[in-house]
Amino acid sequence: MLENYFPILLFLIVGFLVGVVPMLFGWLLAPNRPDSEKLSPYECGFEAFEDARMKFDVRYYLVAILFILFDLEIAFLFPWAIVLDEIGVFGFVAMMSFLSILIVGFIYEWMKGALEWD
Repeated sequence: MLENYFPILLFLIVGFLVGVVPMLFGWLLAPNRPDSEKLSPYECGFEAFEDARMKFDVRYYLVAILFILFDLEIAFLFPWAIVLDEIGVFGFVAMMSFLSILIVGFIYEWMKGALEWD
């Protein structure tokens, strides 16, 4: 009966070791020389000021969302490139239409100034 649960126990032990052992190595072997720069709070590219619950500029969130959007859309190119020989001309035309929509959206955002950071 217990031999049925051995793979689960082994999986939990290996997962724990993979998660904890590198942190222990880093804690034991890494030099600990804090200075004012390392201990200073860093927040979104500018010095921290005011309260932590202050409102951020909407452009920060917009740029972050646009980055995630374009990053995920570009990630679709990798599986497409692997199976391009199998899907043929139809797959090529479908991806070119996808990329053209992506490019039109990128140009629209660029022209609207969504990528500008003043």
